[in-house]
Amino acid sequence: MQSAIQLFDTNFPLNQTLTFDTDNKLTLKRLTKLETPDGFDELEYQLQTRMPQRQILDILSRLHRWFPFTRHLGPQSGSQSKMPDTDLRYLLTLFGYGCNLGAKQTAQHSRLPVTDRILRYINAQHISIHQLDKAIRDTINQYARFDLPRFWGTGKAAAADGTQFDLYSNNLLAEQHVRYGGYGGIAYHHISDTYVALFSHFINVGVWEAVYIFDGLLQNKSDIQPDTLHADTHGQSEPVFGLSHLLGIQLMPRIRNWRKLTFYRADANDTYEHVDDLFTAVIDWELILTHWQDLMQVAISIQQGHVMPSMLLRKLRHDSNKNRLYRAFREVGRVIRTIFLLRYVANPNLRRQVGIVTNQMEAFNGFSKWIFFGDDGKIKHNDPVEQEKRIKYNDLISNLVMLHNVIDMTKLLQQLKQEGYAVNSKTLARISPYLTEHIQRFGEYVIDMEQEVEPISFELQLVDSA
Repeated sequence: MQSAIQLFDTNFPLNQTLTFDTDNKLTLKRLTKLETPDGFDELEYQLQTRMPQRQILDILSRLHRWFPFTRHLGPQSGSQSKMPDTDLRYLLTLFGYGCNLGAKQTAQHSRLPVTDRILRYINAQHISIHQLDKAIRDTINQYARFDLPRFWGTGKAAAADGTQFDLYSNNLLAEQHVRYGGYGGIAYHHISDTYVALFSHFINVGVWEAVYIFDGLLQNKSDIQPDTLHADTHGQSEPVFGLSHLLGIQLMPRIRNWRKLTFYRADANDTYEHVDDLFTAVIDWELILTHWQDLMQVAISIQQGHVMPSMLLRKLRHDSNKNRLYRAFREVGRVIRTIFLLRYVANPNLRRQVGIVTNQMEAFNGFSKWIFFGDDGKIKHNDPVEQEKRIKYNDLISNLVMLHNVIDMTKLLQQLKQEGYAVNSKTLARISPYLTEHIQRFGEYVIDMEQEVEPISFELQLVDSA
């Protein structure tokens, strides 16, 4: 910690983005907007206009023949399903609940031999949250096989954030949310820096979102395993920073009110030439040393799956000052957050990267809600388990649509490259798999299980990587 502060003080005069204002408060210059790469606008236009027209149900059918993600679904007893046209009915159920149409509307708009009673039965008896998680994991693993997502991120970073979903008012989970301005619950997502959704929870709006920030990473069993986590201001606190360090996770949030946070010096006798006034408190190293073994025992218990991080963080609240374990976690967090804040304000590239990934999170919220179009996006069920299932359904459909977009984009980009368009690493880094203009959400819902599908190309060959 001392070396990090000393480095910050030494480099302070050389940093053109940092200054002290008249009130002796540290200020940051606004980041300059990144220039649009040459040829990007034309490439984006060609992608949007040439993407093949698809229906969501058609996308599910095509992907199912490439990899049968419904293999995880079936009776809760574990026996083999004896229903006729099992795959077709599973796909229709996933579509109906993932788009929030519900069983009745899905059956009414389908020409397939299925009734709303059958769809409700499949949802209740053949599809669980655990099974949906397995299907989501398979989709993520298929997504990770393609070259294109590697231009968007490394897969080693993720963002966590919540978005509000409307619920009925007479509901145990529903509340009025001051920040979101709506009445309902919060879908708390973990999104990879490659855009794909890794995990989700459905939580009460009164819960501090940072409580659930680590659960998604620890429960994610896919091939994409991030070790860096971004969030907004509500995804961090001093105990959260402390726990993240002990779990080996780099917490790097976008903090709106960072100037109001306390910067701690490592020793009361330490002084600094340029930024001495920035540090207004001192770390209690004796407290950390006294409880270090307890802290490590808690971290090991979490990593071994005996305790969920959310269970611990619910107890480590701001009103737990008499709890010595809380105070120890908070003290470790003060060390880690101070170091992070110094890096955050000193490094414009770091701030830009945090902003990019958290903006991807916001884009996913809009994309998933576009797919969740039935009943105006309102979850009309009072059972908390069913509410969580609706979010899992939506995550699965969102990831499947995203995966199919990547498949179509990979093929189309190869064609555009041959035609001389600017297909290179800079332009590819700016595009997104959240394309929706070519997707039809409404009309009759039909599945052609006999339709032939072309082979998939996972590779994206680039002659010019500049």
